[in-house]
Amino acid sequence: MNMVATPARLSTADSIFEAKFKARLHWSADTDAAIEQRVADILADVQQRGDAAVLEYTARFDGLTVAAMAVLELTQAELKAAFDTIPAAQREALEAAARRVRTYHEAQKKANGQSWSYRDEDGSLLGQKVTPLDRVGIYVPGGKAAYPSSVLMNAIPAHVAGVGEIIMVVPTPKGEKNALVLAAAYVAGVTRAFTIGGAQAVAALAYGTQTVPKVDKITGPGNAYVAAAKRRVFGTVGIDMIAGPSEILVLADGSTPADWVAMDLFSQAEHDELAQSILLCPDAAYIDQVQEAIHRLLPSMPRAEIIAKSLNGRGALIHTRSMEEACAISNRIAPEHLEVSSHDPHRWEPLLKHAGAIFLGAYTSESLGDYCAGPNHVLPTSGTARFSSPLGVYDFQKRSSLIEVSEAGAQTLGKIAAELAYGEGLQAHARAAEMRMKK
Repeated sequence: MNMVATPARLSTADSIFEAKFKARLHWSADTDAAIEQRVADILADVQQRGDAAVLEYTARFDGLTVAAMAVLELTQAELKAAFDTIPAAQREALEAAARRVRTYHEAQKKANGQSWSYRDEDGSLLGQKVTPLDRVGIYVPGGKAAYPSSVLMNAIPAHVAGVGEIIMVVPTPKGEKNALVLAAAYVAGVTRAFTIGGAQAVAALAYGTQTVPKVDKITGPGNAYVAAAKRRVFGTVGIDMIAGPSEILVLADGSTPADWVAMDLFSQAEHDELAQSILLCPDAAYIDQVQEAIHRLLPSMPRAEIIAKSLNGRGALIHTRSMEEACAISNRIAPEHLEVSSHDPHRWEPLLKHAGAIFLGAYTSESLGDYCAGPNHVLPTSGTARFSSPLGVYDFQKRSSLIEVSEAGAQTLGKIAAELAYGEGLQAHARAAEMRMKK
């Protein structure tokens, strides 16, 4: 099959650029109503019947029929055996990536993940106590592809944060277990692992079953059913985010080899037909070079059909008036991955406000961040980088306020609190404060 990928060619100088631009960006996060109803049924069924329902859905959706949930739990010995049996090069890469991810998140924890307090002039103590979650669940996709990197990125920051138990769920359609995923669970310090997936796995983690323990928070990406299930159980448990299709935005000044940029656009397009790859560049001739590279390199890609559909449906090569304008458009998009493919990336970085992760310079391919640079690859999508952050140690901690009022402090604060409480009509609040004040 002769695949052709032709991303939309746009120019900011075009009088109808805005309309074309908005049409290209649009992606609806609304889940199909049938999926929502099916997910609601699965969640309710698992909540009521527990293990029996999880087994039934695992047989139906993963083609994996077993008599008991115990068969679906992976032992630590199995995880270590997977680690021991994968090629040495994979073991070394896994451990090297894990070291870098752990080092980064340890630094993150030291920077802002500590408890703190101070005393005011009256001797009252005020502060914040930071404590880890007791138990978290991590969802690792296991359908069309296997993602050992997702195990590292979800489990390691939880481990660094001090989470007591990390419960992993991963679907294994037809019972096919990916050794690299299991090995990653061993390296990352996963406590327990179950070969279940889909909405039923989310339900099991959220509500608990006879076998699967109830968790406090669920993180990790999944398909539309997983996303819908996470949305519905939020409130019963915490969740990291509702992730949309993957995105890459490349800001290029024309100094990076066109083949490199074309392959970077491919790197997100190969995930999913709905993934989005966009190039912003003030050099029209360079955009032509990138388009030529796309045509030339596409036939060599094993996932050429997915890449072509993604680039044709949602990709764009946008000619801008300047790099400054490109930065402004980038801020409007607020992409998941943002590459500044320039000979002087630090000139443009101060202009960039909204992105999940910013990759500076020609040698910083987004794929390095996906696997082993250190920062987390679980990033906000669909423009949510305007108000959301990458997954990190802080997602596995919560904060409790500390207040210890001295006798002297009670005299000052009591007067203020009582005045406001009477104003709100809450007399018991006011009297509780006044009782601690000297007559």
